[in-house]
Amino acid sequence: MTAHDRRITPARPDLAAASLRGIVTAPRYVEGSERRVIETAVPLRPDPDFSASIDTELLFGESFTVYDEMEGWAWGQADRDGYVGWLSANALAAPRPATHSIGVLRSFIYPVPSIKAPVMLALSHGSLLSVVASEGQFLRLEDWGFVFAAHARPVDSKEDDPVAVAERFLGVPYLWGGKSSLGLDCSALVQTARHACGLACPRDSDMQEGELPGERLDPAGPLAQLRRGDLLFWKGHVAMVRDETTMIHATGHTMTVTVEGLADGIARIAAAGSPLRSIIRPD
Repeated sequence: MTAHDRRITPARPDLAAASLRGIVTAPRYVEGSERRVIETAVPLRPDPDFSASIDTELLFGESFTVYDEMEGWAWGQADRDGYVGWLSANALAAPRPATHSIGVLRSFIYPVPSIKAPVMLALSHGSLLSVVASEGQFLRLEDWGFVFAAHARPVDSKEDDPVAVAERFLGVPYLWGGKSSLGLDCSALVQTARHACGLACPRDSDMQEGELPGERLDPAGPLAQLRRGDLLFWKGHVAMVRDETTMIHATGHTMTVTVEGLADGIARIAAAGSPLRSIIRPD
């Protein structure tokens, strides 16, 4: 990726982040202000227009640095993966330090510490929480509401198998640009799985293919060379090797996160005009 990729560079013809002074030419440089997402998942778009395509999503609790606001829109950069774009300013609030994250597929915020209370908001895997106290089986959040404690984990705790994380999403619908357990795309599944294990990962499949460190395997080599966790890349698509015969991916073929045979899947995608392009065994 180049330094001026619009997806990860907070610069426009009229302004740029102050951190880019001397790197990007702009008539105005802005320091930016940190905010926090307060919706289940908010779309990040390339333009301030609800009809614009969705590049990605930010989940509840994620940090977002705002460099510009206009007519209910905020333009800035996501802290978690550096993605730049526009989102609804109403989805943002003052920042809070994250202490926990949601470790199950989905959970809820309740107004009181009771499972019988009406739900205030749904939370997706990877949502960030600011917890201030423990009350019985619940955790009390700094701003408002309670989360079932067993569904959360300290932010510094890490899982050890990205594929096992991805397997929790089996059956979740495919959604272009989606990043939540209500719907996500192929690269979001890989990113989510790696983030849960404390591993850095860019957002889009071409970024992952070009930037993730690891051993590069011969895509024309035998399938026997593959191991659990290897990443398979096609043009615009990525899958994770699950075992010696299967892979897991979010695919428009079934419109779900699914397990597919390695040989069958590679042949099917190649027959559609996209041969396997590269294989990475991530560090």
